[in-house]
Amino acid sequence: MQLLPEPAKETVIWGYNGEVPGPFLRIKKGEEVKIRLLNKLGQPTSLNWHGVRIVNAMDGVGGLTQEPVPPGGSFDYRFTPPDSGLFWYHPQVMPFDREQQGRGLYGVLIVDEETPPQVDCDILVVLDDWTLDGKGQIAGFDAAPDAARSGALVTVNASRVPVAETLPPASRLRLRIVSATDTRLMVLAFNGAAPMILAIDGQPCEAFEPARGTLPLGPGARFDVMLDLPATAGAEVNITLLGDNEPDRVLLNFKTAGDKRAALPAIASLAENPLLPVEIKLQAAHRAELLIEPVSPPGTPPGAAPNPPTSWKLNGVAGSGFAPEPLFSVKRGTPVTLAFVNHTAFFQQMRVHGHVMRLLHDLDDGWEPYWRDAILVPEGKTKHAAFVADNPGKWAIECSIGGRHAAGLASWFQVT
Repeated sequence: MQLLPEPAKETVIWGYNGEVPGPFLRIKKGEEVKIRLLNKLGQPTSLNWHGVRIVNAMDGVGGLTQEPVPPGGSFDYRFTPPDSGLFWYHPQVMPFDREQQGRGLYGVLIVDEETPPQVDCDILVVLDDWTLDGKGQIAGFDAAPDAARSGALVTVNASRVPVAETLPPASRLRLRIVSATDTRLMVLAFNGAAPMILAIDGQPCEAFEPARGTLPLGPGARFDVMLDLPATAGAEVNITLLGDNEPDRVLLNFKTAGDKRAALPAIASLAENPLLPVEIKLQAAHRAELLIEPVSPPGTPPGAAPNPPTSWKLNGVAGSGFAPEPLFSVKRGTPVTLAFVNHTAFFQQMRVHGHVMRLLHDLDDGWEPYWRDAILVPEGKTKHAAFVADNPGKWAIECSIGGRHAAGLASWFQVT
């Protein structure tokens, strides 16, 4: 791919069918997905359908829900997503998945609502950053397996930013934003228009304007955002990545030109997902805790690192891969509360497979009015989440920040 401007050489990537992002999969709710994965890499791989409340055998977690697909092998994925929404797919075989995704192996799945809202443009925005060497080739996999990779090159749909488009005044846009970054926590600012969030991590919520007009995206997060462009010609709206010890950069720039489109009704919420519980009976919940700690606290003498090399402990255990026994096992339909206790100096993003969670309030018994499949846990803090374990099988709980799951932050639970 020509990631850098000419005369720089093309960058060698790994792609699904040669594309980054991979083939765009878009289906109607109720349709079956049928995908054959052919592995032409020199490493084992799989396909995880990120955010889909899928049948367990199709979740694509190598070593837990299926055997990894060996080089030269294949695997058929067949499932019918129960929910409409914005999802994505990527490899999930430790420790190879980080490099595979970092070299370009990911794509998007959209399951359309039965009656989608009226918009003028439905725009997919897949955000990524790339770590390149002096020759413009993908680098950064020779360090520790969970070393940070926040690349200097930021792309939208694998195109260098900013990406610009001109549309009629008052056009209504639906932006389906996916973060395919490895490590970077992205904070997006909307300038010139008022964004309304319609769905988070694929699940609809009551439409709301984000605080301060900014949107935080951890790796793997998805947001459906709707906005109206200004009603006058010659106006501009941009979406900017706020810099963390670096300059801000514009990702998308929309300009208005031509005749104003006819007025539309006010932006409204998407229909609620009737398959998700209206409430979670917390008093009857199975309670579990995940204590996240560094293996070697600050000040540990050189040479005292563990062997095999892991960087993180879960509940006091420094392991790699999935343990032989689950963190907990519950019967189908059991409410569960998880306490993510972060005793590290880094923010963690903890993801639960096969389910979506409510983030519980820190100071009372309420919960946030949206669903998540991953929870951001600031350094030194504890966050609680709740869900109903209604999907049978063996389900991963892991850190979705690059490489940390393979360096100790991976567990699983069982629903019988």
